[in-house]
Amino acid sequence: MTHMSERITLQQIHLSSGHDFKGRFEKGRLNNGSTEVDSVECIEGRGLVGDRYFDFKEDYKGQVSFMAVEAIAELEADLGIKVGDWSLFRRNVIVSGVALNGLVGRNFRIGDVAFRGAEQCKPCFWMDEAIAQGAYAALENRGGLRCRILSSGTLSRGENRLQLLA
Repeated sequence: MTHMSERITLQQIHLSSGHDFKGRFEKGRLNNGSTEVDSVECIEGRGLVGDRYFDFKEDYKGQVSFMAVEAIAELEADLGIKVGDWSLFRRNVIVSGVALNGLVGRNFRIGDVAFRGAEQCKPCFWMDEAIAQGAYAALENRGGLRCRILSSGTLSRGENRLQLLA
């Protein structure tokens, strides 16, 4: 049963074929980059087609990651910087209009795709290198949301409805 619906805007969608930071402690950053797309196919239990976490491991809690524009704006204000390239955060979907931390432990739907908010995306120390000195600390409790995909479908940029599911 759906009991709440709100507007959400998918500002950007990013896919990357490889990791830049994962498993790179004391080894230096890889530069796999990312591709911005207008839409992406989400496959239940597997991830985003074309992304580094697709089929990463069974029931992986980070099949897709979201980050809020509002959190980016707060980071920019805290550090006195402007982040021109949101792909540097290494999150798949940049959204506006929703408090992502409130979705931890919740099932929700955006368009025709259902998700389970698994946990907050905790920032890693690499954020100081990728974004700016102090970004790691500034992203505490606002680094985004990791999710499992509960139903297959397509996510597309633009205005959408986010529905909380019972």
